[in-house]
Amino acid sequence: MAFHGKVAVVTGGASGMGRVAALRLALQGAKVAIVDLNDRALQEAAAESDNITPFKCDVSNLQQVQQLVSDIETMVGPVDRLIHCAAIMPGQSLQDMPAEKITQMMAINYGGTVNMVKTMMPLMQQRGSGDIIMFGSMAGDVLTHHLGAYCATKSATNTFAEILVKENLNSPLRFLLVCPPMVNTPLVKQAIDHGPGSIQTAKSSGRMASPESIIDAVEAAIEKGKWVVRPGEAGFMMLWRRLFPGLLWKLMEKANKV
Repeated sequence: MAFHGKVAVVTGGASGMGRVAALRLALQGAKVAIVDLNDRALQEAAAESDNITPFKCDVSNLQQVQQLVSDIETMVGPVDRLIHCAAIMPGQSLQDMPAEKITQMMAINYGGTVNMVKTMMPLMQQRGSGDIIMFGSMAGDVLTHHLGAYCATKSATNTFAEILVKENLNSPLRFLLVCPPMVNTPLVKQAIDHGPGSIQTAKSSGRMASPESIIDAVEAAIEKGKWVVRPGEAGFMMLWRRLFPGLLWKLMEKANKV
């Protein structure tokens, strides 16, 4: 990874794409603060490299995030890159999913993005440089049954990131919105039992993207100055959503056996 700074923060850094990104940066010599709520996974990831420091934080809590960032800048150093991956992905129909679970998901997936960016961005602006990489999702644009709450959180994240970029075209900071397709990570397991049938099919058939391939695409995109990257089938599916939304829903109905 062509990281130009010294210190990176990776939320959701104890597993999946976050862990892959953190380990690559640490191997390159960067100091990496990984943020998660899973104590065991945090310690296991930190044990992979002396350059990784674990931090536990609920990103949906602004006060915790502000304290987290203060602690990282004191203990590890001024942050040059934020990679925000933290999210949850329970699947269920909107009719059956409790309201509390839906709003909790929005607080973590979207609210966590807002909290991390709004806390980190002013510090980077003061220093005149920094990378802010936000993980949205293909699911924020390509909607599907039994994943409605997650899709809503990622629609919000995608929108937030795009407008943030357009409002800061002359900023010295680099911004990147990442919209991956289905990726073979522990996050997907949360949606297997009650989520859309298309996820189960993709999982069993090996059609999911690897986390390594997504991180490859992220690094290539930010070095090329892109503001958004849709790796793998995400770009194709986004085009379908824009041009043939009715047909796409028909295919989703068939895939999800609705």
